[in-house]
Amino acid sequence: MRRTRAAVAVMALTGATLVTAAGTAGAAPVEGPRAVAACPTGWGSGAKGGAAVGAEHLTDIKTGQHECYDRIVFDVPGGGDRIGYHVQYVDRFHADPSGRYVPVAGGAVLDIHVDAWSYDLEAGKPTYPGKVGEALPGVNVSGYRTFRDARFGGTFEGRTQVGLGVRARLPFRVSRLDGRVVVDVAHSWTS
Repeated sequence: MRRTRAAVAVMALTGATLVTAAGTAGAAPVEGPRAVAACPTGWGSGAKGGAAVGAEHLTDIKTGQHECYDRIVFDVPGGGDRIGYHVQYVDRFHADPSGRYVPVAGGAVLDIHVDAWSYDLEAGKPTYPGKVGEALPGVNVSGYRTFRDARFGGTFEGRTQVGLGVRARLPFRVSRLDGRVVVDVAHSWTS
């Protein structure tokens, strides 16, 4: 009698499982843990540059966090998509042209030059309020996965310089968009 009850219970459970599975087969899947994004690789960590087509004025520097990288954006209204830049890793960050050493926190430092003035000579006033050696105004990279620090290096002969401290010497890319230069630093070397 016990065997019969056990067999009937097993058959009932099996049938209920099959009916439930068949009933939910066409339903939308329940969202589980989010899949890890396939992050781009192959950017490299070598120096990158783009030629300039005239100097405009830098008006703002912003940062943002993305799933695969941290981003810093240089706003240069009127610069179009041909704003000059040069970005490379350096052992120590030195402000141009003084050569003054500016400490930048992080395991590696990107020396970023953007062909844009931070000061309007005709108007006699800054277009971007950065001070040499100080943190970038309005930029807070605490809590970022890759960025550790961002320091203003100054402007000399139409080129503005920023020292960007990152966690390690990681791959990066530089893009020119309409009125902006964008530097993305990957969170890791692999996806």
